[in-house]
Order: sequence, then structure tokens, then C-alpha cells
Amino acid sequence: MRRWSSLIAATASLAMLSACASFSPDRGMAVVSQATQAAIGEDTVARRDAGATAEAGDRMRALLRKPLAADDAVRVALLSNRALQAAYSELALAEADQVQESLPPNPTLSLSRIAGGGAVEIERQVVVDILALATLPARSEIARQRFAAAQWRAVEATLRLAADVRRAHARAVAASELVALLAETKDTAEAIAQLATKLGETGGLNKLDQAREQVFYAETTAELATARQDAMRTREALTRLLGLWGDDLAYRLPQALPALPRPPTLPEVEVAAISRRADLQAARRSLAALAGSLDLTQASRFVSLLDLAGVAKTTREGGGTLRERGLDVQLQVPLFDGGEVRVRQAAETYNAAVDRLADQAIRARSEAREAYRAYRASHDIARHYQSEVLPLRKVIAQEMQLRFSGMQVDVFTLVTEARQRVAAQRAAIAARRDVFLAQADLSAAIHGGGRGDAAEARPATTAAAE
Repeated sequence: MRRWSSLIAATASLAMLSACASFSPDRGMAVVSQATQAAIGEDTVARRDAGATAEAGDRMRALLRKPLAADDAVRVALLSNRALQAAYSELALAEADQVQESLPPNPTLSLSRIAGGGAVEIERQVVVDILALATLPARSEIARQRFAAAQWRAVEATLRLAADVRRAHARAVAASELVALLAETKDTAEAIAQLATKLGETGGLNKLDQAREQVFYAETTAELATARQDAMRTREALTRLLGLWGDDLAYRLPQALPALPRPPTLPEVEVAAISRRADLQAARRSLAALAGSLDLTQASRFVSLLDLAGVAKTTREGGGTLRERGLDVQLQVPLFDGGEVRVRQAAETYNAAVDRLADQAIRARSEAREAYRAYRASHDIARHYQSEVLPLRKVIAQEMQLRFSGMQVDVFTLVTEARQRVAAQRAAIAARRDVFLAQADLSAAIHGGGRGDAAEARPATTAAAE
């Protein structure tokens, strides 16, 4: 038994030559929390147990008691979106993989007993993968880089959700604001249609003019129904991102979009995107892991199997005992496969990753420039509607009402002006919505989170401010 124990002790001493990674208390969330706080100023919550889930639910319901602003909507999503929680669980799995890759190989113990002809032979072996032990530091570093990449992918998932929520919130609030505008317009159109009917009954308005006034009411009614459908659709899209269901569906939205934010001044937007974007950070860590894998493959190209076994053999025969000890080495001879295939595969995988990272960086620069210019253009257009178009439309509406009261213009002229005023107000709502969509796109272009659908669907404009 002492010999058996000495073999195990020798194996354990080999394992102690390499340090083992251990699980972090927060399962890798420290980097995610810090990066998210730096990018969007929000905290992340990983719901690991029933207590954390209950606490997150209480915080979420407290936020839902008041009209849900964009910042609060992001907080609710970070607390309750289950897809994001799944991404955090995948991060914990990546940490488990890192720890697994950083552990020394387990020794293999074997015991054999052979008896016959009055003789008994007992053989004990402890087999250790020497190659795995020798490459453990390199494999640990590769695993660490892969885990770092997984952390930045979790950051990207968090930022993507935040950007998507801001886009969905802007669309939902703008759709609700449009419903309120068209509902008010419908009341006005109905009053005008009723007036036209009465004038027609007295002979003061012919059938053609009556139809013109009444069609405004009919078209507005149809537009209101369409707007309500769109408001329901955009609200459901926001609800899915928030991760809400049941009684929480009764949350309230603001009646209108907030005031325009201050125009951005980001001359170094490309530099910011290259240095901050989460997807680029993840790609850099993955590239470092591939570089380590390439070096390891090149270093071990000729040897893929190297086992060392400690052997203790006891033979009892004729009342005597013979004890033997020794070593057994297994080495794979690179006769047919010299490792060239593995080296070539690792090298080409690394080269492809380098090119993908370079392409990703080029795209990041372009997306940052495009998002910045789109934000400036959207802001200028919305400000133009707010400071020029809508005030002028208000003056025109007041003057037209005075002239109608003085019987200087007819109902048809009043209806035409009302249509133009509503069209301007709808365009102003869309312009303010586009500002907040462009703001979310710009944040995603700088910090990570992906482009929104609106970035591609939004019409081009020549009002961009450089």
C-alpha cells in the first residue's frame, strides 16, 4: 500500500506544478456590469436564485407604477427579459468551460490480478497524461481568453437589448401620440361633415362639396383605425422586449415623446467605436485565443500522445514474494501524421479570424459615421418642424378660423387647411421619433448592440449637419 500511495503522491505533485482556475463569485458578471454601466449607465442583474428573482420582480413592478419613460423601460428589460438572463447563464457555462480547461488531467488508476498454477500476480498502475500537464499553462491562457470573449458577448447582448428597447419605446410612444392626434382630428372632421350635411339640406352646399367634406371624415376614421392597430403592434413589440406578461401588461406609456435632446458633438466617433464596441472586444479576445491555439498546435505538432505510467508489480509463488517497480511510457510515433494538417488548419483559422476582425473594424467605423450623421440630420429636421413648421401652421389655423367665422372662406378651404395641419403634425411626430431611433442607433454604433431596422428603412436626407 505504501508503494501505491507513493505513486498517487507523485502524480499529485505533478498536478501541483500548474495553478488551477476557480469559479468567480459572480460567475463572470463583473466585466458585464462595469462595461454596461460605462456604456449606458445602467446596472445588470443576473437572476441566479429565487431571492434574486423576487427582488428583481419587486424593482420591476415599482418602475411600472408610473408612466414608463425610455430609461425606465431599459431598466425593466434588464430585470425581466428572459433571453438576456439566458445569455447570462451561457456566460456562467463559459466560465465552467474555462475552469474545466484549466484543471490538470485526472490520473488513471488500474489494478490487475492474475492467478494460476499456484502463482498470484498483482499489478498496479497510475497513468498520467504528461502532454496534457506540460501544455496546461498554454491551455489555461487560451481558456481565459475564450472566457473573456464570452464576457464581452454578454455585454453585447445587454447593449443590444437596451438599444432595441429604446427603439421600440420610441415607436410605441409615437404611435400612441399619433392615435391621440387622429382621434382629435376625427372629432373635428365629424363636426365639419355634420355642418356640410346641414348646409346641403338648406341648399347652401351642393352634393360635390358635401362629398368633399364628408370624405375627410371617412378618411380620418380609416387612418385612426390603422393608427390604433399600429399602436397595438408597437406596444406588443415593446412588451416582448420588456419580458412582461399577466398583470404587468397594464403598464402605461407617456402621452408624447420627450423634448428633443441636445444635438450631439462627437468628432471622434470612429475612435470611440473602435475602442469601445463590445463586439470588437469579443472578437479581439477570440483572436487572442486562436493565436494561443496556433502556438500550442505548432509546439505539439509531432506529439499528440505522451502518457507516463508508474507500475508496481507483486508476484507470489511457492511461498515467496517478488516485488517489482518501474515506469511505462506511451508515445505516439508521428510516422504518417506529422501534425501538418493540424497546424495548417489552426493557421488558416487564425488568418480568417484576423481578416474578419479587420472587416468588422472597418464596418464599425462606417456604421459610426453613418449613425452620427443620421442623428445630426434627424435632430435638425425635428428641430425645424418644432421651431418653424408647427408655429407657422398654428398661425395659419388661427387665421383661417377667424376668416371662417367672418364668412370670408368656405368649409372646403377650412378642411383643406385642416388636412395640411394634420399632415404637418404627423410629420413632426415622425421626425421626433426618428431622433430617438437615431440616438439609439448611434449609441449602438459606438458601444455595441447592432443596427436597428429603422437605420436601413429610414429615408435618406440632405439636411445632415457636419
